[in-house]
Amino acid sequence: MIFIRELVKAIRVTLVLWVLVAIIYPLTMVAIGQLIFPYQANGSLIKNAQGQVVGSALIGQPFTSDRYFNSRPSTTNYSTANPKNDAAGVLRTGVSGTSNLAPSNPALLERIKGQDLTRLQKAGIQPTADLVYTSGSSLDPHITKEAAIAQITRVAQARGLEPNQLERLIRQNTDGRFLGIFGEPGVNVLKLNLALDALNPTN
Repeated sequence: MIFIRELVKAIRVTLVLWVLVAIIYPLTMVAIGQLIFPYQANGSLIKNAQGQVVGSALIGQPFTSDRYFNSRPSTTNYSTANPKNDAAGVLRTGVSGTSNLAPSNPALLERIKGQDLTRLQKAGIQPTADLVYTSGSSLDPHITKEAAIAQITRVAQARGLEPNQLERLIRQNTDGRFLGIFGEPGVNVLKLNLALDALNPTN
């Protein structure tokens, strides 16, 4: 009889805890997120001038055109490769992650010297670390202010704009340190390029 009573008590406690932590708590967190932080809770989505979602402020996208500020390189090409047709092997490490190549690794040196440095030099861009090295996640949406400034001349020439106009856009799309003390300021490339299109639409 005692065993049955304890068993019923255990089942009751389990059910109460299940309702609390598997239903009430998650739903409460979702409600708080939607009420207080709706932008962040829904993926920090960015929309263009037409109101269409074009990406997330948290995930980088590849930009290589002279008319845009280029992103930093990505080991996974920002996960845009087709898993069924991945001849370049950009998804070899998964949808997110670094190559784990040491600075002295021949494969890394070959990519930097054979592709990135040549491309940057042809465009007249002074290379910065984040324009040749990938981030830890390979999904970094930011570049440094120095990397953005280094691209001003190329973008200004391609669009027929004054450099000071682009400098102003860079300042407006630079995210500060987290809580004012953590990390370094970074320029969100997607936001910057959307602001660039709003200022000088592509033909």
